[in-house]
Amino acid sequence: MSVLPPDLPRLRTLATYLRGELSRTEQALATAEKREATTTRQQPAPEPPAWLIERGIGVGRLPVRVHAGDCWDTRSRCAPAGADQIRALLAQGIPACPHCRPDTALGVLE
Repeated sequence: MSVLPPDLPRLRTLATYLRGELSRTEQALATAEKREATTTRQQPAPEPPAWLIERGIGVGRLPVRVHAGDCWDTRSRCAPAGADQIRALLAQGIPACPHCRPDTALGVLE
């Protein structure tokens, strides 16, 4: 059993009404998308961490190298760290990145 009217004039009226509703809905959708895009653009990018610890692959995921936060040679296995944590890792013998040289920036001599 259909909820639509059986006669042609009422079906045409209903189709006209639904086209208008669809047009208003599409306009509202476009406005909302523009508003969301504007909001997204206005939010500043998060501040990068000052120091990074690169971890290895595997169960223990031990530190394998330390980086400055803006280093271009970081990988997805990096986590933010504090300066004291980086100094401690350097003292334990974890190598510093040869590109960003966090050991030099922190004043740690090898």
